[in-house]
Amino acid sequence: MWTCPLPRKRHIAWALLASCAIALAAASGSAEPFKIKLQYASTSQLVPIIPLAPKELYKHYGKSYTVEPIFMAGAGPALTAYAANEVHIATLNPQSIANAVATAKLDITAFVQVFSTDVPGHASSQFWALDTIKKIEDLRGRPVGINTRGSTPEAGARIVFARHGLKDGDWQPVELPFPANLPALESKRVDAAILVLPFNLLAAKKPGLHPLFAVGDAFGPSESVLWTAKPEFLAKNRAMLVDFIEDHIRFRHWALNPATRMDAIKLIAQVDKRPVETYEYMFTDKDQFRHPNGLINKDRFQKNVNDLAAAGTAPATIDANKHIDVSIVNEAAARLGTH
Repeated sequence: MWTCPLPRKRHIAWALLASCAIALAAASGSAEPFKIKLQYASTSQLVPIIPLAPKELYKHYGKSYTVEPIFMAGAGPALTAYAANEVHIATLNPQSIANAVATAKLDITAFVQVFSTDVPGHASSQFWALDTIKKIEDLRGRPVGINTRGSTPEAGARIVFARHGLKDGDWQPVELPFPANLPALESKRVDAAILVLPFNLLAAKKPGLHPLFAVGDAFGPSESVLWTAKPEFLAKNRAMLVDFIEDHIRFRHWALNPATRMDAIKLIAQVDKRPVETYEYMFTDKDQFRHPNGLINKDRFQKNVNDLAAAGTAPATIDANKHIDVSIVNEAAARLGTH
């Protein structure tokens, strides 16, 4: 225990005692909550609504942690920010994780599932096309909307196109934010585009457009959106992160509950400034698969990186056991009794 030394001269002693009192008060005071810089690519990943969520769900928010949502359009820029320590948690996909580990030699650990795509019984991410495009081969030399290079949709497109004889360079990828892909398709700026929820539902109501193929046609169900962090960050901040994930699990159960999910949807609509009806599919079987605890499926992730490497869209496969840590989720779920 730290104590104050007491000098013999009285006036010096009083000054030193005052300084010690201030220091002891500061030491005994509560520390500032850790600000988690958390990157996201779309509101469906739930990050920007965390600061708006009911405080009874995020019980540790403002105490052990806060969240700073940082928007980046896809895994490519997110990985760059991750490498430069500009974010603490990056939202990445199996392809970007494999590329970072095998090529950039970065340490990356995935620890929370955000959502999985093309899981049976749930929605799929689809590429839609103009009605003038009858088959995939018709896209030779044509512009195709993707969200960003290095993303799951781009990897899926490359795999499917290769099966139909279209190599890299035989089609023109056009990088567009997810919400911009449908307007680009309608205006014929592109001949096909990735339409994630809810934009594929909107496209189904418009003439002249049709679904061409699903991302799942490339490699089946995918652990397509994962929260990742550097191992040293996870180790150093474990207690804080367990608090955060405990709160996040509580939120996920609340959002997936039919009795309260519309309250979560209203927050998403508020952030996106869109009608609530736009998101009525969320947190149902029409949505992507969201594990209630955010638990990553290691076997699915391993298959994804194996398939990506076999297709040449990742330089090599990686061992899921070395780059996935479910212990934080399991500890947080155990606190809540939801494991």
